[in-house]
Formats: sequence, C-alpha cells, structure tokens
Amino acid sequence: MLGGAYRHWLIEEGSLTKRLQMRYRDFAVRPTRLAYTKAILDEAQLLQMPSRKAALIREVELLGGGKPVVFAHSVLPRASLRGAWLGLGRIGNKPLGGALFADPKVERTPLSYKKLYRQHVLYQHAVRDLAEKPACLWARRSVFRLNCAAILVTEIFLPEVLVG
Repeated sequence: MLGGAYRHWLIEEGSLTKRLQMRYRDFAVRPTRLAYTKAILDEAQLLQMPSRKAALIREVELLGGGKPVVFAHSVLPRASLRGAWLGLGRIGNKPLGGALFADPKVERTPLSYKKLYRQHVLYQHAVRDLAEKPACLWARRSVFRLNCAAILVTEIFLPEVLVG
C-alpha cells in the first residue's frame, strides 16, 4: 500500500506549505543547503537538462512544533531562474511552495512516489539532523512549469509529521 500512515500526505495535490501552515501555528522553513552543483541523474533527465550542467540545489527543513516534519529538495536549473522565477534562488527561509502556488499559470506534473532507503543520497540528507534514523522514508516529487522554465521539487516526509 502506498505510504501506509503517510498516504494522505503523499497524495495531497495542493500546496504542502499551506497544509503545514494550517497544521502548525509556528511553521517555519530552515535552509540547510543552497549550492550550484550537478543534479542527481534521474532529476536531470526529468528536467531534460544535460547531467553535466550544474543547477541550483536548494534543501530546506520544514518545521512544525520546532521540529523537522518534511525535508524538501529542489532543483532549479539556471535557465529557469529568469523572468517570473528570477528571485527564487534568493528566497532564504521563505517557502518555495508559496511562490509556486501563488501563480495560477504554473503547471504541475502528476506526483510520483518513492520509498527511500539508507543508501539513497536524499535519505542521507533528510535524516542528517534526526536523532533516530528510520529504516526508510517516503518521498514524492513533481515538476513545476512556467512558460519554458521547470523546477523539480522533492518532498520527503519525516516521522514527526505523523505526530499530533
């Protein structure tokens, strides 16, 4: 069964940011990484960009109750950081979802899902600050498009999101 206890978080097609803001009065975004580097091979393929080209990789923890509940990993190709998305590389501790869902012209591809295990690089990034490391994590991802620009967003659900 898809995601078990995480299923309702995984299949929600609306803004995860908005849902978390409704659940946690103290919702916050904590940036953990912002760097130009190569995307993971399957990410580059989804974005139809050469795997050797660097993209802006943004990683953040979405906090609720002062604890990480979701780890978000975004791939922003240089070519996408123009026009309406020019400032996305400099949003700091603001949620990317807020900017993406604010524009009705932004299109989102269907969500895809994956169970991440300890050997996966995104699992390793997601659990870096967790005291207890779960055996696996559930993740979802989709591509957001505006005109000719595309951004890949992966959201990894941490065990704390099930508490409360």
